[in-house]
This record gives sequence, structure tokens and C-alpha cells, in this order.
Amino acid sequence: MVDRNLYMDRIIRLIDLDVIKIITGIRRCGKSYFLELFIEELENRNVAKDNIIHIDLEHPKYNYIEKRNELDEILIPKLEKNNEKKYLIIDEIQNIAEWEKSINGYYKAYNIDIYITGSNSKLLSKELATLLTGRYTEIKMYPFSFNEFLDYKKELNQDCVIKNNLKTQIENLFDEYFQYGGLPLAISADIRDKETMIKDISSSIFLHDIVERYDIRNIGLLNRITKYLIENTGNLISANSIYRQLKQDNLPITPNTIYNYLEYLEKSYFISKVTREDMSGLKEINNSEKYYLIDQGFYKSNLEEKQQNKGKLLENIVYLELLRQDYKITIGKMKDYEVDFIIRKNNEKAYIQVAYEIKEDEKTLERELRPLLKINDNYPKYLITTERDDYSQYGIKHLNIIEFLMNFEK
Repeated sequence: MVDRNLYMDRIIRLIDLDVIKIITGIRRCGKSYFLELFIEELENRNVAKDNIIHIDLEHPKYNYIEKRNELDEILIPKLEKNNEKKYLIIDEIQNIAEWEKSINGYYKAYNIDIYITGSNSKLLSKELATLLTGRYTEIKMYPFSFNEFLDYKKELNQDCVIKNNLKTQIENLFDEYFQYGGLPLAISADIRDKETMIKDISSSIFLHDIVERYDIRNIGLLNRITKYLIENTGNLISANSIYRQLKQDNLPITPNTIYNYLEYLEKSYFISKVTREDMSGLKEINNSEKYYLIDQGFYKSNLEEKQQNKGKLLENIVYLELLRQDYKITIGKMKDYEVDFIIRKNNEKAYIQVAYEIKEDEKTLERELRPLLKINDNYPKYLITTERDDYSQYGIKHLNIIEFLMNFEK
């Protein structure tokens, strides 16, 4: 089994802490698999099996449960079986209507440590946050990192599906990760089935986490907006710019509809929004942000090759790794210049520019370095590319993407 140490280290620190642990993330990113690892960890800590209560609400044994009273009928006898501490683990809790009332009740009434997962950030809506104020903490889970991808390939004893004799084995593996992403099902699939698997996962997200949940009637419009976002991954976008684009096709839409659809896509964890900040005024710039895909595999599976921008896809991969490392991320604007990512954590800050390749082109290198050179502080500055040559200069450190993914701030 792949050790998801990044998340395991976090959750181990939370064991027996008096808060509800909520693990959120896109469908099929490995949450259920992670819970199996966590149950093993509890057993290794000598927690009796009878005191570990695991309910997978998508398992046939439990998928009939739709209401909180049906959940109570199963769980309350187990919770009252003895006075020993129970570890309650529920997978895909969003399938239960008013689940939060039951969870809150268990939390108050029993000697219990609660862990729940869900595939929609409605789990953490304002109403829920009010009900559970001060009683929960969230762990955000993402598709496999490059390190996890490598571990999974070894576990599968699977050769790299992309073979370029001019590249090293690790570079070929990165090319596979670059194109097909980190969803476990897509990684394990045959090369002929990878794109189909990714499309099936995205279809499931659309059906269950958006169309059904929000009762979407105009599915065609949702598809158009999603395609526009994918085509413009890493570009500046606003709801108004999408509205103007779609109005050219005489579609009966309003800006408010677009705002809603963007919110639904974000809540389903299909996309992630990054805001811009004015670096001179240290303030957020409203109504102009970038969207990245929560797995880079969605990019290739939805676009023709001629539509793809390798530089933007590389940005997407860097962004996801920064999210995994729990950085706060913004885009920097400084007059006519833009810094791809400003990252912050533990009162520290750094700046990152991303370019697919420089190829010893002085003009390209100068263009990428110029925004970083305009910054007048001493925080670290990085340029990330796919190239082996070292372009470090003027205090700016150049990192190859593989070096970044395998070693950055681990």
C-alpha cells in the first residue's frame, strides 16, 4: 500500500484530540484507501477492533442509508456497547441528509473520536461551520503527488507507459504523470484506458456532486463553462469575462448563473481558485483570478493536443504540489509584471515563476526572471522548468520540476 505520509502525519497528530476530523477531497483521490491505512494505524496502537467503527456509505451494505435516523439505528447500539472509547470512521458522509446533527450528537454524548470523509465542500458550508464551531478540523486530500505516483507504480510493478530514449527513466515517469495525473484509478489503468478512466471520474463528479446536488437543468451551459475553464487553465478569468465570451454565442445566461456554476465546480473539488494581490499595496485584487484543475489529468482528457499549453499545465502541477504542502498561495501583480505564485507558511514567504522550458533563449529567460528581479525583498525566489541545465542567477534559484516535486520543503 502507498504510504500517504503527508496526510498520515497530520492525522496522527490529531488522534484523540477533542475535535471532529473532516477529510475532504475530489472523488477517487484515495480517501477510502487512506482510511484503511488509518485503521491499520489505530490497530497498531492497540485499539481493539470492536472499538473501531467503520461505515462506508457507498458500500452495498450501507448504501440504503439516506437519513440520519437510519444512521442512528446502526451506530447508537455500537456506541453504547461498552464504556471504552470508540473511533468512529464514516466514509462519504454527504450521502446522508442532516448528517451533521447526528455527528454533533455523537460528539456530545459519547466517549468518541470522530473521522469523516466527503467529496463536496458543502460539508463545510456556513451552516455546518456554525453548528460545529470550534469542534472540527479539516484535512484536504489531493490526488497522488509525484512521489506517491512513483510509489504506486512500484507497488503495481508497472512499467512507464511513455518511453523516450533521449530521457531518463524518472523523466519518462514524470511525462506520464504530467499527462495523466495522479488519480489512482487512472495510474493503474492500461495506457489505452487512462483517458477513458479520467473522463469517467469527471462525469461522476459532474453527475453526483454538481448536477444532482444543485439540481442543474442547463447541463449544456455547465459543460461550456467547464470547457472554457479547462482551455484557460492558469489564465486570468472573471465571471464577467466568461459571460461576455458566452454571450457572443447568444446563450440565455446571466453573470449570476456563471458565479453559481463556478462555485459548484469549486465545491466539487474539480477546480481551485487563486486570487491576485497587488504587491505594492499588499491587497487582494477582486474580480480577476486564476483557476487550476485539481488533477492535471483532466487537462489532456478534455482538450485536443493543439489546444494544450504545456507551460500552463506545468503551472497547474506546481500549484497542486504547493497546495499539498499546505502553502497559502496568491498570484502577484506589480505594475505591468506578474509573479506566478507568492507562497506563505509559518511567517515565511517565497516567490515562484514557472516556465516549461528556456532552451538557452536569453529573451525567454529574461522575461521569466524580470518579475522576480523587480522584487525588493530578501525572500527566496525560484524559477521552475523541465530542463536539466541550471539557470540559477542573481540570487534566483532554478529548480528542475522533478527536483521540485520530489524534494521541495519536504
